[in-house]
Amino acid sequence: MNALLLFIGWCLLFVLSWPLALLALVVAPVVWLLSLPFRLLGVAVGAVFALLKAVLYLPARLLGHRPG
Repeated sequence: MNALLLFIGWCLLFVLSWPLALLALVVAPVVWLLSLPFRLLGVAVGAVFALLKAVLYLPARLLGHRPG
């Protein structure tokens, strides 16, 4: 559904302004490639926080505390 809406929006942009639509078609993969390092950084930061949570909750789990 999301891809269909994106395609319909691009078609509408193509009808209204075809140079802008073609520019968007060329620039979109470049933006995706530039955003990849930030996505990887987000995954790494999330993993670090999950590790910290596991380490901090380990004593309570060893003593048998069950989270709510």
